[in-house]
Amino acid sequence: MLLNDLASSVDLRPVRYQFATVRGDSYDDNWLVIDGTVMTPEGSWSFADPCLLTGEAHQVSAWLRAVAAGTVAVTEPDAAGELSPDTWFIEPVVAFSLGDRSEGGTAVIRVHLSLEAAPPWQQGDDGADIYQYVVEVGMNAAALLHAADQWDLSLAGVVRLSECSRV
Repeated sequence: MLLNDLASSVDLRPVRYQFATVRGDSYDDNWLVIDGTVMTPEGSWSFADPCLLTGEAHQVSAWLRAVAAGTVAVTEPDAAGELSPDTWFIEPVVAFSLGDRSEGGTAVIRVHLSLEAAPPWQQGDDGADIYQYVVEVGMNAAALLHAADQWDLSLAGVVRLSECSRV
């Protein structure tokens, strides 16, 4: 799925399971590797990390559709100015929040990138707060629905192919 505007883009896609063969652990057997390519005015980078469980991966498109429908509230920074995502997962590598919504229908999506998904100039920085590197992307409802559809197609391809090879 591609989340982009004129200034920044975040391209995320599930590409495979972490382990090629079933190991017999329903938890370990369900980690998906997510490939990401990020472009911002500060720089560009890519990552690949097993950071979403299959169930969590389904939440991504559901959240995008809820934003497009206007049912997700804007997440404000706390009193200390810290951002917390409203959609986060067990591995705190990628998370999402709604930064703003205009009357014209544009939603500002925050993609929170931490740890393995953080930009190279922040990786290994013990002082970097989790969820605080954010890429903001303004998109209208149609673009959000398209991104959700892209995510679902990519996810279905990974799950379908992997399930066939796991039988």
